[in-house]
Amino acid sequence: MCGIIGLFSPKWTEPVPMPELLQRMTDMLAHRGPDDVGGWIDIENRIGLGHRRLSIVDLSPLGNQPMVSKSGRFVLVYNGEIYNFRALRTRLEREGVKFRGSSDTEVLLEAFALWGINKTLREANGMFALALWDRQHQTLTLARDRLGEKPLYYYFNNNIFIFGSELKALRAFPGLRAEINLAALNAFLERGYIPSPETIYKNVFKLPPGHLLEARKNNRTIRISPPKAFWSLANCIEATRAEHNNLSENEAIDELNARLEDAVRIRMIADVPLGAFLSGGIDSTTVTALMQSCSNRPIKTFSIGFKDQAYNEATDAARIAKYLGTDHHEEYFDEKDLLEYIPCLPDVFDEPFADPSQLPTMLLARMTRQHVTVALSGDGGDELFGGYTRHHAAARLHRIQTFLPQWCRSVIGGMITTLPQATWDRLSDRLARICGKRPQVRLAGDKMHKFGRIIASDHNKNLYDAVVDHWGGNSPISRNLAIDAINTWWGKPDIMLQPPEEFMYVDAVSYLPDDILVKVDRATMAVSLEGRVPLLDHRAVEYAWSLPLSMKLRGTDGKWILKKILERMVPRKLWDRPKMGFSVPIGQWLRGPLREWTDDLLHPARLKREGYLDAGLVTKLWNRHKQGQIEAGYRLWHILMFQAWLDKWMQ
Repeated sequence: MCGIIGLFSPKWTEPVPMPELLQRMTDMLAHRGPDDVGGWIDIENRIGLGHRRLSIVDLSPLGNQPMVSKSGRFVLVYNGEIYNFRALRTRLEREGVKFRGSSDTEVLLEAFALWGINKTLREANGMFALALWDRQHQTLTLARDRLGEKPLYYYFNNNIFIFGSELKALRAFPGLRAEINLAALNAFLERGYIPSPETIYKNVFKLPPGHLLEARKNNRTIRISPPKAFWSLANCIEATRAEHNNLSENEAIDELNARLEDAVRIRMIADVPLGAFLSGGIDSTTVTALMQSCSNRPIKTFSIGFKDQAYNEATDAARIAKYLGTDHHEEYFDEKDLLEYIPCLPDVFDEPFADPSQLPTMLLARMTRQHVTVALSGDGGDELFGGYTRHHAAARLHRIQTFLPQWCRSVIGGMITTLPQATWDRLSDRLARICGKRPQVRLAGDKMHKFGRIIASDHNKNLYDAVVDHWGGNSPISRNLAIDAINTWWGKPDIMLQPPEEFMYVDAVSYLPDDILVKVDRATMAVSLEGRVPLLDHRAVEYAWSLPLSMKLRGTDGKWILKKILERMVPRKLWDRPKMGFSVPIGQWLRGPLREWTDDLLHPARLKREGYLDAGLVTKLWNRHKQGQIEAGYRLWHILMFQAWLDKWMQ
């Protein structure tokens, strides 16, 4: 795991010498690679590549980057891991390639030299963001892994092309025009993250997952090709949907089990200590159980707990760890520990990012890094196997939106939202007491109001957008600013998907890479910890999408096939419970210990001076929340994460 940067400008005339600028940009990524720093410059062509290394495989200097191929034609900087590099190395050796070291970087580089870029990327199983300079054709190629585990940003303006693993490296370039992208800001306020390929800045983009981009020198200018897919989930679904229709349930379970076991096994290859995040949920428990089955000694597992039992899963994780016989580590924290991280969020995440689980994820990463350098996680299971509430609700919502006329849905939605959130909360608590259970729904009033907004939404509005939009079409973006809708880079498969599958697909190509994987990458790399995600092995992803929906969702129960695999390794009673997630009580904190901080960031005069948000709407929302009239914690958190970012990077 590493950090990469690059600068390509045939007409370089800036006053800062290229070596100095390259060093400045590379230093911004020191947290991603504390073990080594390297640079390579071609003065004639005005191209420079920089690298920060976190040594995982081949700890010797032979694994350092930038790396030049044996032929001298190619130069590579690369962030990530190629898990099947040993198998690729054997094939290359059979074709006459001789290696100097034992790193996956060298295998990838020599594969590019022998097989070409497209074939190598198709053969590689891993997570990566890379840049390859071809001296012969004077072409720079960027590439990003299939599911978007590793980040890669780029900027092209005035014949200057720069790229890097994080925005802070690009910000170190003095010529970058840091102008806020209002369409991206609007999308962020709706979703809590910025969908690819947009970023918070105009003219700065994320390379979409599974894509290539070429920057080619043409005399003294650069020509940029549009990003081109070398793999896409849409094509994968179209190609594999009809392959396994005749498999029995047991055969499908066996096949997926084998693919996941191999995905875990190859992700356990490392020359440094490794372990697993264990929350006690289905996904992390499956990964942990498979890891332990592949190891001849107890693996290290890590979980964190909270003193507030409503948000604590540590006891469940500990029971699972005891059953599996892992070397388990846990720490308990209170809200003070979490709140201490809030000031550093804009620096860690680089652009506005408002998934509140970023806070406990950072605590878990910090604790884990004290023991290991690599940690496997269970991320991706929800998107692949229908684990979110919206997945099994999609079919019902689709039927309602299709068959009830707009006026009828507007009336129903209005009736739901007219009843105060606090009343819905009391009704939920009372129903739970009558049934003799603890409340099963957190923030019932907030969720009911959101349901009311979804029901009342215009039929022409995409149903998924209505579900994930926290504002019901009433975004706090200033009304005097013209907003263009973001055109998402992904397209749906050219086959019919059922409503739950449509939701799962959009989650897999947007929410997963731009929220979940951003959170994991930034939180782990902030402490120089490598996170690996075996459920996103592309072989498992392709197989999962070849299976019928009935093997994932049954009624309101998601992850059916994953649960069947887990049952073989861990008794169901240890993990079969309501989904908790990595949540925190944001709404309570804003009314309590974060009230003064929130008052400052949301001061009406400040909002009017900055000019990005509707000060009246935001002030009204904040006042109603802190007075307990509504629960608006998540909506306010979106605004606050933009305000905190603005305070850090744009003042």
